[in-house]
Amino acid sequence: MATTDRQATTLALAHALSAAERGLAVIPLSRTKLPALRSPHRDDPDPAPCHGECGRFGHGVYDASTDPARIRELFAAAPWATGYGIACGLPPHHLIGIDLDTKSGTDSSAALRELALRHLFTIPPTVVVLTPSGGRHLWLTGPPEVVVPNSAGRLAPGIDIRGAGGYLVGPGSRTDHGVYSTAPGTAHIVPARCPRALLRLLLPQPRTHHPAPPSAGGHGQGLVQFVLAAHEGQRNTRLFWAACRAYEDGIGPALVDPLVEAALNTGLTEREARATIASAARMTGHRP
Repeated sequence: MATTDRQATTLALAHALSAAERGLAVIPLSRTKLPALRSPHRDDPDPAPCHGECGRFGHGVYDASTDPARIRELFAAAPWATGYGIACGLPPHHLIGIDLDTKSGTDSSAALRELALRHLFTIPPTVVVLTPSGGRHLWLTGPPEVVVPNSAGRLAPGIDIRGAGGYLVGPGSRTDHGVYSTAPGTAHIVPARCPRALLRLLLPQPRTHHPAPPSAGGHGQGLVQFVLAAHEGQRNTRLFWAACRAYEDGIGPALVDPLVEAALNTGLTEREARATIASAARMTGHRP
């Protein structure tokens, strides 16, 4: 390995350890921005789903850790790594990454400003990471009970979202196209809370939605059905979205018990369901 590569690996490890001290779980990345460690199951003819239960490295963000000893082991297993990824959606920050790309030929920053004007939110001062291509990553945090999915271009052309199961390239990482760096003045800022209006845009929505008068009738039943259709991994997210919509439409109090019952049918506990609904009430400016 060339000296410059060894130096890049050493620097990447140092940056990764520094990020871990801030509570950010990390994995080593290659110069291509992909996880540096390949799946140990890649040659299995019929691999069973594994998120690291086998005890080996190579499971992408499921390897992510804040433990310095484990991070050193990960980098020792990938001496070609020149960067690190920061897993999104994990405690304590529940990081959400807003990736403003420049490659699509669209002005993603202008698209975000337009969304902010249309939906009445402001991006607060937060960590901003500059990409080698001229793009920006904005770091925000979400509520612990909400799972924000990854998406590409769904919010607007050129805007990708890094949520649960995704990762952001950490500042200090070296790739084939250059080095990721923190924007001046943002390196030591704590990631800001995601604005409520923006968070609602990031959550999955029903495939069909027909506006209805603010009553707990058909519209309320539609929200209950939306929760009942949740699969494992999206139960809290769907419940949170439905509760936000109910409170916004003035039927929140009337729909609490039906939503709780629907959530119980999907496998959530009553305590989890009521906590999520109370969080939605607070987020929409109502008393739980």
